[in-house]
Amino acid sequence: MGRNKEFDEDELLEKAVNLFWQKGYNATSAQDLVDALGINRSSLYNTYTDKKTLFTKSLKHYQLKQTNAMIAMLAKADNPKKALKQVFSGLIQESTEDTLLKGCLMVNTAVELSGTDPVIGDIVNKNNKSVEDALTKLIEKGQHEGQFSKKAEARALARFIFGNITAIKVAARMGTPKKALEDIAEVALAALK
Repeated sequence: MGRNKEFDEDELLEKAVNLFWQKGYNATSAQDLVDALGINRSSLYNTYTDKKTLFTKSLKHYQLKQTNAMIAMLAKADNPKKALKQVFSGLIQESTEDTLLKGCLMVNTAVELSGTDPVIGDIVNKNNKSVEDALTKLIEKGQHEGQFSKKAEARALARFIFGNITAIKVAARMGTPKKALEDIAEVALAALK
């Protein structure tokens, strides 16, 4: 008869997300995981097999919470222009309140691992594609309602907006001042007019 796990896996994944988010995959040791998660090594390896499996589950957990929340907000937005302003203002507020300068776990992972790990790269690419698709639908709606210009295709504009969202996340991680982040958002939104 197997022994019951004495920890909540969602809580454990939250802790793992925060650790990987702060340190990155390569800089996080097995001992860091044991210390941060508050479980012993055997429980860690019995549950997740290895660090990469835990990281993959953590990345997917982050996606479910962070990315999917933004996608849901964009999908139910009544006013596309207002929704994009809300995305940028929320992102800037979150970034400037982050005293640890963690940035975005997906962006950090893309930079650290996407080019060297096809499994992780696939997760990041699917995440980015889902955001791009949601932005495309929102921009199409805004174009249809006359809020956004039709000079460029919605998909191209979505890629531009997503690129600027990513740029803000990277700039925030570098400690860029709030005013500079607001300037990026303002110019990005102006491109939709």
